[in-house]
Amino acid sequence: MPLSLPRLMIDRRTALLAGAGLLGGGPVPPARAQGAGAGALYGPDDPQARRGGTLTVAIANEPPNLDPFHQAGDARTAVTLLMYQGLMYEDASGVAKPLLAESMAVSDDGLTYTFALRRGVRFHTGRTMTSADVKYSYDYVRNPANGSPGALDFGTIAEIAAPDENTVVVRLSEPNASLPMTLTNRFGGVVPADTFANPQARARLSQQSVGTGPFMLQEFRPQSHIRMARFPNYWVQGQPYLDGVLFSVQPNAASVLVALRSRRVDLALLARPQDAEQLQGQAGLTITATSSLRQCSLDLDGNHAQLKDPRVRQAIALAVDKNAVMQASIGGKGKVLGTIPAAMQESWGAPLDALPNQRTDPARAKALLAEAGLPDGFGIDLISIIGFEWMDPAGVTLAQQLAPLGIRLNIQRVELGVWLNAYRSRNMRFTFNDWGTQPDPHILYYRHFHSPPRGADFRNWNNAEGDRLLDAGMATADPARRKAAYVDFQKVLDASAPTVMLFSPDLVTVAQQRVRNYVQHPTGWWFGLAKAWIAA
Repeated sequence: MPLSLPRLMIDRRTALLAGAGLLGGGPVPPARAQGAGAGALYGPDDPQARRGGTLTVAIANEPPNLDPFHQAGDARTAVTLLMYQGLMYEDASGVAKPLLAESMAVSDDGLTYTFALRRGVRFHTGRTMTSADVKYSYDYVRNPANGSPGALDFGTIAEIAAPDENTVVVRLSEPNASLPMTLTNRFGGVVPADTFANPQARARLSQQSVGTGPFMLQEFRPQSHIRMARFPNYWVQGQPYLDGVLFSVQPNAASVLVALRSRRVDLALLARPQDAEQLQGQAGLTITATSSLRQCSLDLDGNHAQLKDPRVRQAIALAVDKNAVMQASIGGKGKVLGTIPAAMQESWGAPLDALPNQRTDPARAKALLAEAGLPDGFGIDLISIIGFEWMDPAGVTLAQQLAPLGIRLNIQRVELGVWLNAYRSRNMRFTFNDWGTQPDPHILYYRHFHSPPRGADFRNWNNAEGDRLLDAGMATADPARRKAAYVDFQKVLDASAPTVMLFSPDLVTVAQQRVRNYVQHPTGWWFGLAKAWIAA
């Protein structure tokens, strides 16, 4: 029986109002005074909520480590955000809302952001958070010498000041409309000052958490589990409701289904959304689905072999039948993409009819290969990541689609850690990718596609017009001009094809009946556990 999927979309009006609110100057109202105003964070409040119990969550992709400053990858972010928090929170609506900050004010020229900190916030170490900790954390992450993959996101910050214990002032070298979203939870976590003074600190973050989040790390046993315990001094009085969370690492999607049926796990986000149909009618299970901010994509390194020629990249883009790849990979349980994730298409996406390389055109693809001097095609390795099960059928389907052009794929499967090292060293080659974003176009595009030193340009695209448009989108305070810059950027992205965004899979969450008040965030990260509870 088909699963009915309600769609979560960040509509254009919400996105534009969010931009106007953050950029137009003046104070942003406090998110909450201690107690009453936390309803906007992490999901709805539930007056029926009860304390107690440990909730077991099945995960198929394990993070290599739990260092929130140096480890990239969604597998890490998805769990560490329960232990570490930023000044702001990436609300599912696409708006950045104050989290460890209580309020934010922006100067008229857009160059100075003043944050009033939430009072009485404690770290897992027992210390009380002050502005010195915030300054230390963001100065650390923005210093390229410290090796954080998020450093470039903070590149427009010229200075951070802490004029008193409860105030942080961030001064920018140029306007950056996305600064509030930068200070959210992927690389914007706050830790105690001097955390990294100890040379062993990075390794210890996989043994002991030092953040302000609702849960503390108890144990990380690779290839087995991550165990977290309720932080008794969490700044939201009475939360979290759970005594603990156990992330149970499962070897594959089939084992997740077995664990759900046997009630060995309480909650899972299905790696293969089509597996939900196997659980339909299973007593005691609740299945929910929504659109996502994730994208399953194909990346084409502009510094690798035949992919150096943009005509070859365009030919590959035109040969791909995205619908067929999505059908083979996830049974059609998602949305085919143009040049932006599904949940952002309405707010920030270029019209699909303005993106000619997003339509399948085998004849044009063959002509482009001939123009590039490759009329008989070529052989190339396609990198796939072990544990990301959609990539196996996608690789087979893609090989079939490229074969008529004479392009012969040799599929190489690598561990996630190996893939992440290649990503960070800008040696992506020809690879599948699976990543989510905070709901903001600057966060989505800038670090990934702007050339160094302002961006990382992981795909070695080196496109000056793309750089110009990304700079324009970052700098403008006008919502309409901002939208226009990102639409034009997507047209450049389409024309040169450093990436082929295939589809956004539906986020399908399965919960046992006793799990209450869990709401899935469109990033696919586990924010909702902060307010979930277990019924007796």
